Amino acid sequence: MFEQSVPVVEVGTVPEDGYLLDVREQDEWRAGRAPQAVHIPLSELAARAGEVPRDRQVYVVCRVGGRSAQAVQALNEAGWQAANVAGGMQAWALAGRPMEADGGADPQVV
Repeated sequence: MFEQSVPVVEVGTVPEDGYLLDVREQDEWRAGRAPQAVHIPLSELAARAGEVPRDRQVYVVCRVGGRSAQAVQALNEAGWQAANVAGGMQAWALAGRPMEADGGADPQVV
């Protein structure tokens, strides 16, 4: 499993002004996300990695942690400083961290 070979941080330790990279699919993103998150689906990350800053810590999130662990491993191997957010957006929502959704809908993790 990836999670054992990548740095992991707890949801509560992600700073409000931290660079939060959400690697979920578009429908998941629209349903509910952290307001400060940047969206690059995992399938597009290789082509769009240049959009991710190299000069600061990157916190990567998906639904529960599997896809984000893959992204963290790839980013770190390529020279970024990235960490997987433990429990993903499910843990984010359970912790009561801020969330928003498209169209003013109630945010949810799908």
